Amino acid sequence: MTETADDLSAPLGQDKPRRKRRLRLPFTAMQALAVLLGLFLLTFAGFAIFNKDPLGGEPMTRIAIRENGADKSPAEKPAAGHGQDSKEGSKQDGKHDSQETPKQAAPGEQKTVTMIDGSTGARHDVVIGEDAGDKAGAASAPPPVMAGINPKLLEKSRYGMIPVVADGLKPFNVYAADADRAKAAKMPVVAIVIGGLGVGAAKTTDAIMRLPAAVTLAFTPYGTDPGKLAERARAQRHEIFLQIPMEPYDFPDNDPGPQTLLTSLSADQNMDRLYWHFSRMQGYAGITNFMGARFIATEPAMQPIIREAAKRGLGFFDDGSSPRSIAAQAAANQAMPFGKGDIAIDVVPTPTEIDRALNKLESAARERGAAVGTASALPVSIERIGAWTKTLGDRGILLVPLTTAMLKSKSS
Repeated sequence: MTETADDLSAPLGQDKPRRKRRLRLPFTAMQALAVLLGLFLLTFAGFAIFNKDPLGGEPMTRIAIRENGADKSPAEKPAAGHGQDSKEGSKQDGKHDSQETPKQAAPGEQKTVTMIDGSTGARHDVVIGEDAGDKAGAASAPPPVMAGINPKLLEKSRYGMIPVVADGLKPFNVYAADADRAKAAKMPVVAIVIGGLGVGAAKTTDAIMRLPAAVTLAFTPYGTDPGKLAERARAQRHEIFLQIPMEPYDFPDNDPGPQTLLTSLSADQNMDRLYWHFSRMQGYAGITNFMGARFIATEPAMQPIIREAAKRGLGFFDDGSSPRSIAAQAAANQAMPFGKGDIAIDVVPTPTEIDRALNKLESAARERGAAVGTASALPVSIERIGAWTKTLGDRGILLVPLTTAMLKSKSS
């Protein structure tokens, strides 16, 4: 046995004091903290993955709907004409839960919505009427009659109210914008038609507010509420026309939209679609083609449309995009007010090219006495047309609504 120096110097009969062993953990404090953090993150991830509430963590409001007046018994069935209960709730400040939410109230019926704030418990009672009904039902309902419309010039169809002649009054004459026609008869006139409106509220409003009242605005039947925008245009004294989507040569690759008039359909089928377009708004003086190079050049398809529009007291404007159009002759056969576009102003939408097209329009007006330009509601188009019209009178040319130019062309 080997002895150390300490062993030799220790007193005899006394054992060497043994050192105490220290307890050593298999991991450090930092490692323990990392493990705890990992367990927390794993638990949170599991909750997020397996929890089926997509709006978890959002502020919650509970909504209960009851009929105004007396509460309904839970076992009581809805009366005839009432919508079935729905579990789709309204949303306010995040996620909502709802009970007994009717899809659509009966006409004139009111409901009281009790909103309960999930965080504070505060209650708020809100009375809603039929306007708060199902949005899908509202979208499919006939458009409301616009303000300033003569009710005598409306007739009910399966889709809503459509124009009609009554008491010798025609929509073309009643809804034509005011103009100095005596002055227009003595000097060259130009008309500007801005098309494609009603789909984009911003660009439509820009055209309505920035362009002179004498500029005619043409609305497509599409968009969320084209009737409301058309109503605003008429309030600003703009004359409006309704664009009717018609079949182009490359249809369906180039599709104007739903309810397009097609050469492959029967006259009755196209007439039904025409009535749908007619019902989207009121107060228009006439109609115009929206695309439609094939349709407007096909006499068997086009003739019934012109005949029906003429019967209802409307004018027809051919935008001039189809050189094979038979619209002029068809309108003449019906003694229908007719006009045709001479210059497409913004085919190349740059300031230089637009200005060049406007100069051509002036020249055409001086040569023929009247000329019509067409354009879209591009910002550059509105800006250049607006600037051009400000000095047009100084150059001896009068800006007039489309109906005035149509009447002058007919009389000349």
